[in-house]
Amino acid sequence: MAAANGAKGFEVPELDIKFTKLFINGQFVDAASGKTFETRDPRTGEVIAKIAEGDKADIDLAVKAAREAFDNGPWPRMPGCARARIMHRFADLVDQHVEELAALDTVDAGKLFLMGKMMDIPGGANLLRYYAGAADKIHGETLKMARPLHGYTLKEPVGVVGHIVPWNYPTTMFFFKVSPALAAGCTMVVKPAEQTPLSALFYAHLAKEAGIPDGVLNVVPGFGPTAGAAMASHMDVDKISFTGSTEVGRLVMQAAAMSNLKPVSLELGGKSPVIVFDDADVDMAVNLVNMATYMNKGEICVAGTRIYVQEGIYDAFVKKSVELAKKSVVGDPFNPNVHQGPQVLKYIDVGKSEGATLLTGGKPCSDKGYYIEPTIFTNVTDDMAIAQEEIFGPVMALMKFKTVEEVIQKANSTRYGLAAGVVTKNIDTMNTVSRSVRSGVVWVNCYFAFDPDAPFGGCKMSGFGKDMGTDALEKYLHTKTVVTPLYNTPWL
Repeated sequence: MAAANGAKGFEVPELDIKFTKLFINGQFVDAASGKTFETRDPRTGEVIAKIAEGDKADIDLAVKAAREAFDNGPWPRMPGCARARIMHRFADLVDQHVEELAALDTVDAGKLFLMGKMMDIPGGANLLRYYAGAADKIHGETLKMARPLHGYTLKEPVGVVGHIVPWNYPTTMFFFKVSPALAAGCTMVVKPAEQTPLSALFYAHLAKEAGIPDGVLNVVPGFGPTAGAAMASHMDVDKISFTGSTEVGRLVMQAAAMSNLKPVSLELGGKSPVIVFDDADVDMAVNLVNMATYMNKGEICVAGTRIYVQEGIYDAFVKKSVELAKKSVVGDPFNPNVHQGPQVLKYIDVGKSEGATLLTGGKPCSDKGYYIEPTIFTNVTDDMAIAQEEIFGPVMALMKFKTVEEVIQKANSTRYGLAAGVVTKNIDTMNTVSRSVRSGVVWVNCYFAFDPDAPFGGCKMSGFGKDMGTDALEKYLHTKTVVTPLYNTPWL
């Protein structure tokens, strides 16, 4: 296992933390309570900044500003093309600050700086542009009524939206939610994860600079039991979009039901299978599975952590997977040669205690910061915690199978249904498995194949509702039917 925590030999960008207050109604303000909380650098455990701590009083102020902006402001009333122009300006400003924004997500979340610059930040800007392109194409349809009536539907913005964003992809998740809601004409309050508030506050600043009217986009950092709960139960929030754990998703749904029955969309946990068949190219499959498991340190809801390999290539696959995992470089995420940054997790000890065989990794690899070696278990059974529970870390569980029917049953033996991967050269096998596995997305001979036009979301206890694609836009629109009588019409 290679480590890269010695002499630096690489440049860490200068970082000035500019925004640490709540952003409400176009202004950066202190929390009503005056309280702050610390956000820490997972590379070192050191405090980066003190952030204003929003709670119920601040959520109330933010929702009030969003409600005023929706009921009386220009955003939902301007033509879609006008919203699109502002969203394009927002995207351009994001592009102009790529280095700074990537650095914020690195010190806040331990994300690889190079990946942030190449993927996360540009990807956020591209999501804005994708939905800007949809803003002037929102329309209902004319209905063919069975009586002398003229009927049509309108697609209207749902109103004030509460977005609750996780910590593992601060930028990506921010724009997954904010971009379609802006295009639809909604106003919103964003609660970023308390672990990673820095980039969301910077995006609030850029949104104002781009010309998004005051009150349309509010950002309130805080904790789930206070700020998050206040938003989920708020009587004047019209919609909640939540990404996070299944346990908290339940609480969000309960709060929404017990308040104003606001609709909820949930993107929750996952325990995604990757199924490798005998006919696969072993080297390609090993590299694909390595990426599926260890991308973003395994801190990704769709991480492929249940790896089913057909018996004919199982031994060769295991040998090469261990060799590749041992080459992984763990260390400072600002180092361009590093594959995996810092994190915290507990399931390695659980896997060992349940009788799985630890082939490689599983140990801390630095005395400073939170760094864990990429880990591989074999002799894993479907009832073990490491095969059933979301680990959110760099842990691969390898399992052998014989037949297509057997592996379909194994792949579905989880309460989750977020993603799945299939590696095969046989189109019949691909078709059978992709239609049989219960998940929101199936990637065949690829993984993490996200695209702005491809809807993403799960089933079962992985939640419901889609991010990306036109499906995500629909989440923030309400269909209204309008009917008027027809008199002396020559035809219906």
